[in-house]
Amino acid sequence: MIAIRDEIRQIEQGQLPQDDNPLRNAPHTAASLLKAEWPHAYSREAAAYPVPGLRRQKYWSPVGRVDNVYGDRNLFCSCVPISDYQ
Repeated sequence: MIAIRDEIRQIEQGQLPQDDNPLRNAPHTAASLLKAEWPHAYSREAAAYPVPGLRRQKYWSPVGRVDNVYGDRNLFCSCVPISDYQ
């Protein structure tokens, strides 16, 4: 949470743009970090390892945002109904 607040502070102070920053583009998948071109205003390192502890143990998100904000706010379960297991 402290690292996220620091990133917010950088945006507030104009050190990072409001429309292209690590918070807006998170999560960063391994595939997005390994592309030849990096179109963002921040470094790949800042995207991959926002806190130092992630260098030892990192969870790589398999996907970015689903349908951007709509998918984040309107989740649905695609599981089969429990009655199908009986």
